[in-house]
Amino acid sequence: MRYRQLTTGTLALGVVLLIDVLRVWLPGIITIFGQAASTPAELMGAFALGWFVLALGAPAVVRRVGARPVVVVAAAALALARLALTAAPGGRTQLWLATAGLLAGLVWLVGVAAGTDRPVPGLALGFAVNAALHAVWDTVDVVWWGTWAAWLFSSVAVLLFLLGTAQPVARAGGGAAGGDGGAQAGGGGVRAWLLAGPALLLAGMVALSPALARTGMSYLFAGDGVAGSPLFGLAPVPVAVAAFLFTASTRPPRGWGRAYGPVALLVGALLFAGDRGDLLVPAVLLAAVGLGACLALTDDADRPDGTAQTGPTGRETARDGTDATAARRGYAVAVGMLVFALGAVGYYSAYDLGYPNAAVPVVVAGLVAVVAFTAQPVVGWLPGPFPPIRAAAAVTALALLAPVVADEVPVAGNRDGPPERLTVVAYNIRMGFGLDGRFDLTGLTEVVQRQRPDVVLLSEVDRAWLLNGGHDTLDVMAERLGMPYVFGPAADSVWGDAVLSRWPMDDARSLPLPAVGAPTGAQALGVTLDLSDGVRVAVVSTHLQPPPGKGPVVQARAVTDFAIRYAAGRPLVVAGDLNTEPGDEAFGQFTAAGLVDALAAARPLATSPADDPREQIDHIFVSAALTPSDPVAPRSTASDHLPVAVTVALPPR
Repeated sequence: MRYRQLTTGTLALGVVLLIDVLRVWLPGIITIFGQAASTPAELMGAFALGWFVLALGAPAVVRRVGARPVVVVAAAALALARLALTAAPGGRTQLWLATAGLLAGLVWLVGVAAGTDRPVPGLALGFAVNAALHAVWDTVDVVWWGTWAAWLFSSVAVLLFLLGTAQPVARAGGGAAGGDGGAQAGGGGVRAWLLAGPALLLAGMVALSPALARTGMSYLFAGDGVAGSPLFGLAPVPVAVAAFLFTASTRPPRGWGRAYGPVALLVGALLFAGDRGDLLVPAVLLAAVGLGACLALTDDADRPDGTAQTGPTGRETARDGTDATAARRGYAVAVGMLVFALGAVGYYSAYDLGYPNAAVPVVVAGLVAVVAFTAQPVVGWLPGPFPPIRAAAAVTALALLAPVVADEVPVAGNRDGPPERLTVVAYNIRMGFGLDGRFDLTGLTEVVQRQRPDVVLLSEVDRAWLLNGGHDTLDVMAERLGMPYVFGPAADSVWGDAVLSRWPMDDARSLPLPAVGAPTGAQALGVTLDLSDGVRVAVVSTHLQPPPGKGPVVQARAVTDFAIRYAAGRPLVVAGDLNTEPGDEAFGQFTAAGLVDALAAARPLATSPADDPREQIDHIFVSAALTPSDPVAPRSTASDHLPVAVTVALPPR
């Protein structure tokens, strides 16, 4: 069992470190390589896919050089890159460190695959540990902390991984007979390794995504197509982690009963693809159950005798065809990780290129389901539960901490009578990433807090995209600002706009705006502030998406029509990234509707790009009943836009 424990533990640690690197590398494609959308989406996709294609050459290197030296060198490179990223250097240094770590991680996986014919326990434990830690950390990766605790955790994880890699592991039994049996039975773990990449994609997007689970809970609390601040929003996470580990380590039923996992995974993927916020929680839970069960179907399915040849250190066996089997495993994991890249690029590039993407998670789930269901059923069961009961229980207990230790967004309450003034801030936060490519919620919240806001309107709010690291930027910002929120979905159910307020909000409504050829969806979110004593103010948050080569005139008209109807004579604030400048036709739609440019006294007030602002595209409009003063666009590079802020005086009662 020492072999099994070391194999599982080292593989799981490596998977955790690789996912950490991916959570830095993936958003770096957009924010650093993409340079704020100035790089064509096709070029960004080619850059992303290129490294996974390059890794297809790793099995040939392993076969020529040997698995052991490849694994040791690649593990060291992965560990060093992961540790260096803890410094969060930003810019191209960060991008190339993450790229080096990614390539090293892919080569390491290929080397490990060459010497490990039973990867499911380590893969499952790695996915589960990463999800549990991500939830406990409130979806903000330790890489971005910049504290001594981040260095301590990273150093311990890297050290344990390197020690596990360096530790020689004796053959676990079976000898040449075991090797022959694996080769004859169909490849000794080939199917399991093939599913590593697709399973990683589905785990990060749906099954084991803490941010998606919390976003789903926030829809259940609000309803009507909008999302609100949930209590114990991370509660589904320990359930998903426990279900995943249980099904991944449980003997699959015989006969057609084996189909429950593939069916659950497909249903979960379909619910996710349906893009309905109220279906996200069942999507997470079903996908977790199904993904674990599919991995279990491939666990040693190709090796009925259940023997294992080597551990993750890459000690090779070279008898009677096992070299060929090891090569097949290496190619299988390389191809599987290429599927991960194709799925991620295919899904998220749709928001730049404008094609339907709902089929991507369903197709990947279908691939996993087919590979798993057609695997040879296990004959007999291996002695000892895997993952070990104690390890699975510990990971589940860790996940249980998440809803307990996570800070909850406070509930707003009426103060002693309505205020005389409100300070309004509008900010395009670029999914939480600054101009240097670092995930910088601290910088975002600090520049907002300096304005002492009563109401904050946010654009480009990402709540679970794996492409951006799987963070829930809205909930974390709301906790730090101490302000409840309402979220309106735009591009999909986890990307859109939000309103945060120190005052109670009700009557939330979201209106999808006409696409008019723009690939990224847009919406208008209306909420009503209850300022007590019958004083109510309507607030509309939006982010206009202009069609190629044109202004967002159609969307601007739709927003003004919605806002005027929604306000129904009450004082009104409309704000956001409007992608139009004073004097443009789209800008004129707001003034023609009787709204006042609240920033007029400070014009010109450029807000983009943040380091050298030249464009006036972020705006605040108010109805004639409100009197604006003190307009400002405070400097900050925590996003690619500057925030705009204004104080509005309420009409006398």
